Amino acid sequence: MDSPSPVQADIESLPREVRVEHLRDLLDTLHIADDIANKGYLITSSELADLMDVNASAVTSRGDNWVWRNWVVSRVRREGNQILWQLERVD
Repeated sequence: MDSPSPVQADIESLPREVRVEHLRDLLDTLHIADDIANKGYLITSSELADLMDVNASAVTSRGDNWVWRNWVVSRVRREGNQILWQLERVD
């Protein structure tokens, strides 16, 4: 059996309440992504980065179309200096 990665071991060492709170936060994030996709909202690179909990440059460097969790993320257009993205749910 493989031993857990250092990150996984760190997470597993946290108290149960902290791990459950992390899951609640994750569920909130996934619900927000679903709302954005279902309503056809366009979001900026910085908003998408906040949603994904990554740096904005990590969003823009991925290209025009890519998958994040249960969504296809597509670059739709540029407005001024903002890139707008659309999420589409995939199952």
